[in-house]
Amino acid sequence: MADTSSTDFTLVSRGTLPELRMVGSWSDIDGSIDVFIVPAFQGENGLELAGGPASVLTSEQEIELWKWLTSVGAQGTVGEMTFLPGEILASEQEDNSPEITRILAVGLGNAEDLSDEDIRQAAGAASRRVGKAETAVSSLGIFDPEAALLGHALGAYAYSGQKAEAKETIGKVVALVSEPDQDALARVTAIAESVAFARDLVNAPANDLYPARYAEIIRAEATAAGLEVEILDEKQLEDQGFGGIVGVGKGSQYPPRLVRVTYSPSDANSDLSKVALVGKGITFDTGGISLKPGAKMWDMIMDMGGSAAVIAATLAAAKLQINTQVTATIPIAENMPSGTATRPGDILRHYGGLTTEVLNTDAEGRLILADAIARACEDEPDYLIETATLTGAQMVALGDRTPGIMGSAAFRDRVTVLSQEVGENGWPMPLPTELGEALKSDVADLRNISNSRFGGMSVAGHYLSNFVSEGVEWVHIDVAGPAYNTGSAYGYTPKRATGVPVRTIIAVLEDLAK
Repeated sequence: MADTSSTDFTLVSRGTLPELRMVGSWSDIDGSIDVFIVPAFQGENGLELAGGPASVLTSEQEIELWKWLTSVGAQGTVGEMTFLPGEILASEQEDNSPEITRILAVGLGNAEDLSDEDIRQAAGAASRRVGKAETAVSSLGIFDPEAALLGHALGAYAYSGQKAEAKETIGKVVALVSEPDQDALARVTAIAESVAFARDLVNAPANDLYPARYAEIIRAEATAAGLEVEILDEKQLEDQGFGGIVGVGKGSQYPPRLVRVTYSPSDANSDLSKVALVGKGITFDTGGISLKPGAKMWDMIMDMGGSAAVIAATLAAAKLQINTQVTATIPIAENMPSGTATRPGDILRHYGGLTTEVLNTDAEGRLILADAIARACEDEPDYLIETATLTGAQMVALGDRTPGIMGSAAFRDRVTVLSQEVGENGWPMPLPTELGEALKSDVADLRNISNSRFGGMSVAGHYLSNFVSEGVEWVHIDVAGPAYNTGSAYGYTPKRATGVPVRTIIAVLEDLAK
């Protein structure tokens, strides 16, 4: 048995975020400015700047900046980045204005088509382009301060892991806006920190984030936030009948855990919505006896992305004091092949009594989620949101940036709209009846896969639906691709862990609290 006695329950490596500020004038900015970030648009007759009341520059400064940008061929197209020396504005600045080293003009395309997500993406790309800087001042917030600051923060996130030399990024981002809103600043900061925490968890290697240690890290973070925490160890899981979690974890030297974290608003009453959150916590997935191919198996550190999103969103609910009661149920296991591992053909008995014939041990996420969903439904929640890096079929159907959302039709569509509003772009998917029929077993209540390669994402959704209590509005969010970016960074999305769908869950909790 592996030694899990360490009392150091912090992540070995954490990513960095910039300090965020919001000010209303140049005089509120301390010290010099390394980079001043300004929006540029593609007009019918060429480059355009914000101008008028939507500008933080004087008309003389606007003209001078426009001349320089057009002289170097800037057009304001989406994604265009143009650097200029800050001294070009020096002659037009007031005496008490801070010194500007560089100017970065960020192309936003057609001004009439501008959305909050466009601002977030542009701000994130600008943060990545700026790189190391002590202070960046951004006027992208003149359109939407929250969107701009969140985009800048998430785009500036840097994770160095255990490198000897850490990556350097922006130290401070200051949004220059017409009317500073400190409540909005606090909200953006809380969301950015929660997304960053989810990214940190997903980025952590499996030798640092095995089940027992992961559970204790959650306990430490949740306790510090004033939340209630319960952890079941492997013996308690077996005694209480969590056969799916126990079965998946049997092949590993690191025994499984089930973590429960509860947030109750200070003014909680019987009228508040009760929301259950469930997230898949497979700290590493080899596929078990149904072993995965070796190529890119290293990416399977991300198979606990659903659980990371769930705990991060619960912590955010506490920081934001969302008026909804939230209980997160997080099953954690490592899926390994060994002489004690669950075999294809074995039958597992889940919490609540249903049984599953395991035809493929690489379809393990649904086995631990089944137990967790059944336990979560014992609390009689009004809503249940479950998320997981569950199926390769999600990427086949929707690509690697679009979560698939399944479940109760009305709630599914409500969650989808909110997901799209925050820029995580979930898409509603059906649960066709015939796909559910394919999960019938001759020797158990269910089998964990169908015999067909078609509709795999919806088949998994059907499987999970068997463990949701009648009357509970629920959704399953499959983020197999969106939770982990194996390509190049883009917008405010870095390489590796993305933090999806933390912001969707936060948005849903806030919506349910209205």
